[in-house]
Amino acid sequence: MDRRDPATPGIQRAATRPHYLKGIMNKQELRWNGWGRHDAPDTLGDKAEGIWKWLGAYTGLGTLPNTPALPLEQVSLPPIRLTDNQLGDLRAITSEERVKTDTYERAYHARGRSYHDMLYLRAGRLEHAPDAVIYPQSTEEVEALVTYADQNALAVIPYGGGSSVVGGVTPLLRPGQQGAITVDMALMDKVLEIDMMTMTAHIQAGIYGPALEKHLQENGVTLGHYPQSFEYSTLGGWIAARGAGHQSNRYGKAEDWLVSARIVTPRGVWDTEHFPKSAAGPQMRDLTPGSEGAFGIITDAWVHLHAVPEKKEYRAYFFSDFESGLKGVRSLLQAEVRTAMVRLSDANETFFYSVMHGGAEVAENGPMGFCLMLVGFEGGADEVARERTRAHTILADCGGADMGGGMGELWLSTRFETPYLRDPMLDHGLGVDTMETATDWKRLPQLHANVSAAMEDALSKYNPNPGSPGIAMAHVSHSYRNGASLYFTVVFPRKRDADIEQWLAIKKAVTDAIVLNGGTISHHHGTGTDHLPWLSQEKGPLGLSMLQSVKTTLDPKATMNPGKLVELP
Repeated sequence: MDRRDPATPGIQRAATRPHYLKGIMNKQELRWNGWGRHDAPDTLGDKAEGIWKWLGAYTGLGTLPNTPALPLEQVSLPPIRLTDNQLGDLRAITSEERVKTDTYERAYHARGRSYHDMLYLRAGRLEHAPDAVIYPQSTEEVEALVTYADQNALAVIPYGGGSSVVGGVTPLLRPGQQGAITVDMALMDKVLEIDMMTMTAHIQAGIYGPALEKHLQENGVTLGHYPQSFEYSTLGGWIAARGAGHQSNRYGKAEDWLVSARIVTPRGVWDTEHFPKSAAGPQMRDLTPGSEGAFGIITDAWVHLHAVPEKKEYRAYFFSDFESGLKGVRSLLQAEVRTAMVRLSDANETFFYSVMHGGAEVAENGPMGFCLMLVGFEGGADEVARERTRAHTILADCGGADMGGGMGELWLSTRFETPYLRDPMLDHGLGVDTMETATDWKRLPQLHANVSAAMEDALSKYNPNPGSPGIAMAHVSHSYRNGASLYFTVVFPRKRDADIEQWLAIKKAVTDAIVLNGGTISHHHGTGTDHLPWLSQEKGPLGLSMLQSVKTTLDPKATMNPGKLVELP
């Protein structure tokens, strides 16, 4: 259904072009068991030797061990459960070359990219690999695939960029299901329309972040959604996870910039409302962000756009303690200063990233105690200058020292490189994971203190060298008038003979502390499998029953991404 009159002024139709598998994000160029491309940037450079030596000493491991991942040629995949006839039927729906059953495709799609996922992938434990990976080219093909799977007891796992860090794309089965197909949306990657009159765009869900922004900015507009996973995640994934980009203070989270979506469910195609606002009951559109593929596959969406900013300016401030910084963030938001981003690191994170960027010699004097705040402004040059001046006055009143633009610009130019640190850390016997939450300003200081303490206790308790510290740190990543998100990171020695059990224990201790101190189980990562044990506590019995009712209505056989978000009774 086309919601736009082709003759309407202001609409720019994207040129149609044929799609070929070679034209999409080439999975063969990406690490099947790590982050990003094989030719990943060297984020440590000549600082590496000193940093590894410091991390070994700090974590009590001494000389860090060599713990490489198992190569794919040594990995055994489970047998394909689909029959030749079923594979033939799937190829008839799509094409011969778009139904993949080779080792690389199945291994690549076996897990997401969380630390938990990495433990399985690096050990070659691919018992949940999909039986086939299918690349549809149209909504009609997606509908046919979902219908076929529903009629033949196959689980369907929707797949965007696969960057989930909560177990959101693991191919699981419900009792009675015969196999699992992963539906990779990468071929559905067109910007269909850009409507300059309404400042919205109609875009297929499989487009990756860089391709999307390139196309939009060539037309003078931007979505402005830059999550940490930007280079390797898709529009549909951002919506399904209810994601947030670095600049969400200005451009909003997924639920803010989503106008409408088309979702293919086992009960048919669902087009959500498309009004600017409506009082015709609760808006069903709001069920789409955060749905995580449990209701259906998002094939395309309309989103809000913004003019490409004339100017971007990112500055650094130092605060003597975390609570003074929190007061600064809150004051900016409640004074309605127009920022693109406010990011406040606690003292541990300020110290850790100083070492990562500056080298091990920075660590000689230990944590300095101060907290780094990065503040970003985007928009017209006059607006940026005005809001920067307002912010400077407010932050100075809260004790913030203006350190200029150097650190802010460095962060902006290197912000997508941080995930590349994880693979070499894993290669050196270290674990690294992130957990995030959000709460109101009243609870935020105590939540930060208590969850940080719970993290440190768990890292010590489950350390292979009891009593040796891990590294626990946090930052405010997204902020609002009434509260903010806290993003925690841990670095610790792995129990190489029980690393999954170690992670589960740490994850439980930290999440329990988050819930106990009034935080949500996720601000922007989603639920997946990893947060499912705490979902009923957050939603309450009635709320969870309502979610289950939606699942039953749209997907009565639990065909869609089973084991995620909500389980049927």
